[in-house]
Amino acid sequence: MKQMGLDSFRFSISWTRILPDGNGGINIKGVEFYDNLINELVSNGIQPFVTIFHWDSPQALEDQYGGFLSDRIVVDFSYYAEVLFREYGDRVKHWITFNEPWGFCNNGYGTGTDAPGRCSADSGNCTAGDSRTEPYTVCHHQLLAHAAAVRVYKEKYQPKQKGEIGITLVSPWFVPLSSTGPNINATHRILDFFYGWFMDPLTRGDYPQSMRAALGNRLPNFTNDQSEMVKGAYDFIGINYYDSFYAFELPSSADINPIYLNDSRAGLTGVRNGRPIGPQADSAQFYIYPLGLQKLLKYTRVKYNNPPIYITENGVPEENNSSKSIEEALKDDFRIAYHQEHLKKLHSAIKDGVDVRGYFVWTFLDDFEWSGGFTVRYGLNYVDFKNGTLKRYPKNSARWFRDFLGK
Repeated sequence: MKQMGLDSFRFSISWTRILPDGNGGINIKGVEFYDNLINELVSNGIQPFVTIFHWDSPQALEDQYGGFLSDRIVVDFSYYAEVLFREYGDRVKHWITFNEPWGFCNNGYGTGTDAPGRCSADSGNCTAGDSRTEPYTVCHHQLLAHAAAVRVYKEKYQPKQKGEIGITLVSPWFVPLSSTGPNINATHRILDFFYGWFMDPLTRGDYPQSMRAALGNRLPNFTNDQSEMVKGAYDFIGINYYDSFYAFELPSSADINPIYLNDSRAGLTGVRNGRPIGPQADSAQFYIYPLGLQKLLKYTRVKYNNPPIYITENGVPEENNSSKSIEEALKDDFRIAYHQEHLKKLHSAIKDGVDVRGYFVWTFLDDFEWSGGFTVRYGLNYVDFKNGTLKRYPKNSARWFRDFLGK
């Protein structure tokens, strides 16, 4: 990292490594592990950006009360976050409470493709769950847990530690498939269901009206006190951006299963009139559209009062082709082009007044990419998984970033 000229590194802390029971005694060895990591970063002039929760809910709390399905999680998350503030806040000046609550709620409770693997029987291969309600319940509790942790930090730790705290959201950009009114309306709705789901509560204390109208009593309500606690509960917003889609209105006559993925009644496609919105990466349904980043940032400036923003993830996958030699795998010039074009659009957004404070690539190293496992690579640096050595090699993109950063 130091050789590349990085001045910050974003990583997450495992809840159960610090609190094995989720809400009980502290594991000193776990605390020491992150102490060593943070100290090593700081000693090399690299600022730690710490994500408190990246989808690894403690099994003990799942067993006790269902994890984020219960509002009891708010107290336990706040306690866990406070342990981190107390242990590391003298060196960590940038905290992210949750990474992509959208992904955790939809994948874990809508489709069941990620832990804890809950969904309705007609929505996925799950043994339990309700895709109609659970994604909304879980994200509601995540927003409340986020706000509770922010309150603890601001009241007890920020005045002395002088850090900042926020949340990381993910959203594609959406372009109307055509200029008809229904398709334009569908585009606004799907953006609300991805992004406004969190930004509206954080900036005005309630969910978007489009979600209220579509969901009725399936969407939880904030009490007045909760609304006031959530509203303004951030120093910055993290945005993860990768790709974009065309959006279109689904016909009112369509027989649609009322689950999260269908509730906006907006269809998505990457192709219009036979032409894709942008080049496709190796990953299916991944359409590269750098202008979408600029559009999403300008939309945030206008609609949500120009919050301070960090681009906390931006990257492109490639298939892990086992027939490639390491030398061939290091030639990722397509990744260089991806970041060049996105950084250009980011620069344009900044010139237009968007308050962007930083940019993080996903990822520094090739990793175990959730359901993609080792089949895809996002890293600037190649990791040799095949030979069991885990030796790292800088790809062309890593060398480009070093030069870009002037190192």
